[in-house]
Amino acid sequence: MAERSVLEQLSRKGVDLAGIVDQVIDKPKEITELIEALKVGKRAVKFSYEKVLRMVSERRPELIYPYFDVFAELLDCDNSFLKWGAIMTVANLTAVDSENKFEAIFRKYYAPIKGPAMVTAANIIGSSARIAQAKPDLTQRITHEILKVEKAEYVNKGVPSPECRNVTIGQAIVAFDQFFDQIDDKTKVIKFVKRQLKNTRKPVVKKAERFLLKYKA
Repeated sequence: MAERSVLEQLSRKGVDLAGIVDQVIDKPKEITELIEALKVGKRAVKFSYEKVLRMVSERRPELIYPYFDVFAELLDCDNSFLKWGAIMTVANLTAVDSENKFEAIFRKYYAPIKGPAMVTAANIIGSSARIAQAKPDLTQRITHEILKVEKAEYVNKGVPSPECRNVTIGQAIVAFDQFFDQIDDKTKVIKFVKRQLKNTRKPVVKKAERFLLKYKA
């Protein structure tokens, strides 16, 4: 019996995504079909298409890189799940970004850190270490953007939420820990982390304490 196409497999419930990722890596021509389906397919199935493409980008970013612009466009997508996936995929693609496409969208990529969506900002910050490691020349710019989280304004159920900001600040501390050695102005980051010792969210305080202990600050 002929093997079902990736699109056919993804239309079924309980599909083995990891197995499909292996199949796509073995037959990269199927990536084009997934990309086209991602643009026009039904919303429910789009999420599976996006996830498979993202998982491929984690393992073999060079296979997805020709479609960088597709994911750059999804950064403006109205659907949050597709946007969050694109944030992570674009970060994965920086490892093979020979044409410096990420630099061209740098401002757009980092703009949401200032708000109003906490999860969007958290995904960007959480993906930043991967970008900094792939493109060390951008480390200082990335650091500058992440530090904006302290004055960000996030909204929860239509109301400004300082607690959402605290959660994202915690994500920032974790991110800085992953590429701290690359940061030139370590003092500015250390001061930021020290201010979080007075954060009203206890898990953030603990993250700050661990960070400062690790770097003997």
